Amino acid sequence: MKAYYWESHHGNFGDDLNLWLWDALLPGFREVHPEILLVGVGTVLNPVLLPAGQKKLVIGSGYGYGAPPDVRDASEWDVRAVRGPLTAEKLGLPPEKAITDPAAMIADMPEFRNLPKIHRKTFVPHWESAEFGMWAAVCEPVGLTYLDPRGEAKSVIRHIAQSELIVAESMHGAILADAFRVPWIAVSTSRSINNFKWNDWASSVGTTYEPRYVPVSTRAEAVAKRSRFWGMRFDGQQPAQEAAPEVHGDDVMTRTSPSQTGLRGMAKQFLAAPSVLALWQASRAEPRLSPNDVLEERKERFRAMLEGIRRDYF
Repeated sequence: MKAYYWESHHGNFGDDLNLWLWDALLPGFREVHPEILLVGVGTVLNPVLLPAGQKKLVIGSGYGYGAPPDVRDASEWDVRAVRGPLTAEKLGLPPEKAITDPAAMIADMPEFRNLPKIHRKTFVPHWESAEFGMWAAVCEPVGLTYLDPRGEAKSVIRHIAQSELIVAESMHGAILADAFRVPWIAVSTSRSINNFKWNDWASSVGTTYEPRYVPVSTRAEAVAKRSRFWGMRFDGQQPAQEAAPEVHGDDVMTRTSPSQTGLRGMAKQFLAAPSVLALWQASRAEPRLSPNDVLEERKERFRAMLEGIRRDYF
């Protein structure tokens, strides 16, 4: 088999963990049935992403974008598990197919067990926030350690496991925190975010997704997210009377000489002040954890499902 995953130019640890996770959960899967595509971690159940005419073994993937695939053709689809009940309902699957995200199983891997706590509070943004925002600078006055989700997957996961609290805009930041029993707080920098995949996962482990809103940190981030920055809208409906600081690329420009980089940096920090305040407030909210018994029951069901795949394919 070959494992499918969404490969991005920027990197994203939640997708990239497919590169090694299945070697741990299904040792030897690469040597059997080369005609079959293993579809695992990710919001990838979309006919635009997955090739037609090829058998697909679905293990814990989620729906979230575009049209849902028609998975009724057994010659092309073997759906053993999906991320949560919302995906199961969308695809017309029985409720027992909704187990949880496969990333929950990582906490049981020997290399991630019993790691010492070395980070007090960590912020894991969405990859898009990391790409266009200035969140490392925002985290400093808040007292949070910044963790870039575009980093090497195992390093990101170890950092999450070694934290005492996770503030997560990244869904897999919360999933991994929950798996390692690290309390987590959800935040969002866009009021128009697609909540489907978060609610899908959260409901699978008996918790809820209620994110705290944090404004974007730069104009470039607002443009990328079609959001607001200091009253200016970047969704194609910008009122003529609204104004915002002049920006060149990702630099906030003051009306001074281009050589005055210190002043530009100060201006950027000033303009990110609403992000600092909101993230500080969010980091002091009541954190969440899924119930221990629910998470363990889902993991046991996942193990049983994997055993069924071994019997049928190996």
